[in-house]
Amino acid sequence: MKPSRYMPKIGTFDGAGFWKNAYAHQRGKLLKMVNVPEDQIIVLVNKKYVELPAALKYEIETSGIDKKTLL
Repeated sequence: MKPSRYMPKIGTFDGAGFWKNAYAHQRGKLLKMVNVPEDQIIVLVNKKYVELPAALKYEIETSGIDKKTLL
């Protein structure tokens, strides 16, 4: 098999775009899907996306979640 010249694009979730336009219950649903504890969800839902920990943002963006499942 001949290697291609182009690397395949890794599909990521647009966390910042979703977070900006989502309601609190939609944000909470997203955080539950990436296994955030309930007591932390209450605190994190009302923060801006840039204020979230880097590890959590990475987990959200690479989780493979589809936006349609959250709406």
